[in-house]
Amino acid sequence: MKILVIEDDKQTAETIRDVMKDYYAVDVAGNGEDGEYKASINDYDAIVLDIVLPDLSGIEVCKKIRENGIKTPILMLTGRLETKDKVTSLDAGADDYLTKPFKFAELLARLRALMRRNPDTLPSNILQVDNLTLDTTTNKVKINSDEIELRRKEFGLLEYLMRNRGRVVTRSMVLEHVWDSDTDPATNTVDVHINSLRGKIGKPLIKTVHGLGYKIEK
Repeated sequence: MKILVIEDDKQTAETIRDVMKDYYAVDVAGNGEDGEYKASINDYDAIVLDIVLPDLSGIEVCKKIRENGIKTPILMLTGRLETKDKVTSLDAGADDYLTKPFKFAELLARLRALMRRNPDTLPSNILQVDNLTLDTTTNKVKINSDEIELRRKEFGLLEYLMRNRGRVVTRSMVLEHVWDSDTDPATNTVDVHINSLRGKIGKPLIKTVHGLGYKIEK
């Protein structure tokens, strides 16, 4: 899953990215204009948006994102304590807010809650295909009762394939959803991770659709 963080404070943005990188692919925008642009051209599972930005305010960015028809869950970060700011954020289209300073465990928990509420994502944290199960809460993958050890990108790749089971996903789609946006599109990293994943799963669950991409059957 992929998160966009719109935050002008570089240290805060990098800390959030470091905390999240074990769970999600993360893009960072340092101002409102760049954040709005990235939100318009990429498909994110959630957006973390600071209310105070150097060009546009977070409120303005939130409004523009919603005016563009983007329904991605938005978590607003605010250092302000006034109720009116929180109300304004929600009225602008934000789904939740978190007051600075905050605990990163709470940030992750709120993001998980927002993504569960998003109608475009599956309502359960447990994904299952045949006897393969993936738990997005514990980050565990099992075949029957046997746990399979996966690296972070392998886990993200498998989750994306399972969430799109029955559909063909192209390499570019996988890169967009599982890797950060600055990944070289010419890289063969998707193929390498697919091969590694197949070896660990131990059966031909992931099908190659020649000339198109990959898919997991329903």
